[in-house]
Amino acid sequence: MSPVFPGHRLPVRHMKLHRLFTTLLMAPVIHAADTGGTPSASGSPDSAAAAAPAGPAATAVTTETLVLGGGCFWCTEAAWQLVPGVKAVTSGYAGGHVANPTYEQVCTGTTGHAEVTRVEFDPKQVTLDRLLDLFWTIHDPTTLNRQGADEGTQYRSVIFYATPEQKKIAEASRDRANKEWGGKIVTEITPLDTFWPAEAYHQNYYKENSQEGYCRVVIRPKLDKLKKELARP
Repeated sequence: MSPVFPGHRLPVRHMKLHRLFTTLLMAPVIHAADTGGTPSASGSPDSAAAAAPAGPAATAVTTETLVLGGGCFWCTEAAWQLVPGVKAVTSGYAGGHVANPTYEQVCTGTTGHAEVTRVEFDPKQVTLDRLLDLFWTIHDPTTLNRQGADEGTQYRSVIFYATPEQKKIAEASRDRANKEWGGKIVTEITPLDTFWPAEAYHQNYYKENSQEGYCRVVIRPKLDKLKKELARP
């Protein structure tokens, strides 16, 4: 990577890699960490839910969705993809005031968006309560607008709820977790307005780039911790 000089802007795809090198130099501790239609990256609406298989013998699967922010969406996407009962995970942006934002815009911290993941899950296999219990373990909910070396409002800890029931469950979960975290949780719980899927190269990032430095040094330890949590009876 070329050195970064004042006034020189890193290519968007390398922003997090630059933060990785900063992370290694500073040696920080890695923390333990709509049901309605939503716009796609091109601005057109996504399907409200995955279509059920065709045919008389097919059994429809009812899924729910929850949008969560816990730092870099490369990390949280990879984590949710490990959870049994999670059917689909999409990285994206929510909570801002700019329509169809780009990654570069969100990285400026001026659009109001958080990097988030939309988690589609089968509640018969994994409950919302269980997902939220895991949410508190895959990121540090006590650091305001920051996860490790990733700093800015786009990295805030946030739960976007789609229904009053989701809000109720999220607030109860946060109250329980706050006792374990010494009352230091700063996670926002706010209604979901619009979820904007991120650019294609952000989707399945860890799966397709697992040997990159950021993936090995930052994401993999989070996944190792999650695997231990999932293995507990």
